[in-house]
Amino acid sequence: MVQRRIAEQPASRLAIWARRVALFSLAATVIAVIIVRSGALDLVPALSTLAGALALAVVAILLALAAGAVIWREGVGGVQQAVTALLIGLALIAYPAYLGVKAYRLPAIYDVTTDPIDPPRFEAIARLRPRDANPVTYAGLYTAEQQRAAYSDIEPDLTDSSPQEAFNAALKVITKRKWHIVDARPPQGATPREGRIEAIALTPLLGFREDVAVRVRATPEGARIDIRSASRYGRHDLGENAARVRALIDDIDNLLAAPETEKKEPAAKPAQAAGKGSSAKR
Repeated sequence: MVQRRIAEQPASRLAIWARRVALFSLAATVIAVIIVRSGALDLVPALSTLAGALALAVVAILLALAAGAVIWREGVGGVQQAVTALLIGLALIAYPAYLGVKAYRLPAIYDVTTDPIDPPRFEAIARLRPRDANPVTYAGLYTAEQQRAAYSDIEPDLTDSSPQEAFNAALKVITKRKWHIVDARPPQGATPREGRIEAIALTPLLGFREDVAVRVRATPEGARIDIRSASRYGRHDLGENAARVRALIDDIDNLLAAPETEKKEPAAKPAQAAGKGSSAKR
């Protein structure tokens, strides 16, 4: 029996190029994320690489839509290529678009603290910050007003636990989160000095370094815990620092309320953690 070959419809060149650009954008985005997380380049060039990759994703979407119009009008092939390009492009820009919406709704601040009047200071971390990073000094009243309007629940953590217990709980939570502890000084003496912890946290996706300071002071009822979280770069933290402060307070309170058997000393003593953090590379 003679088999007849049915001529396939030629694929739209726009659809073919849309898929090519989308795949290139996907590869470039993955490489850019790896570069940003690894710190192989300075932050600005690394972010520029990521922005270029995402711009290509937008180009792929536009090419896919144009290819769809051509396919509909002329009846040529290429539907699969156009759909693939469209899905890849939308997937790549979905998260940045979500962040854009958050940036529009939230205040443009990068430094959040439970005590805007006397915020915990960055001392050891200040010596590690690059020169082009945000200032280590708190931004002041205007930032405090914006924070109060957007994050009214960010307040000092007052506990009836002793300053040493509060310090131990904070250190244990930070150690469990695997933040890099730069300095840790426990409260000491009959009239205890304030306890201090400075640590560096990393954002989940891109691994940006965010600085955290915890201060523990004695009160007549027990202890007061103040926390400060600040982004090293950028004028907008997209709510990341407020979420970090809130989560840290919740975890410390949960640990302080836990049975005594769960309140064990952290694996690393504060003095050891401080010395280790001071010499370690970021």
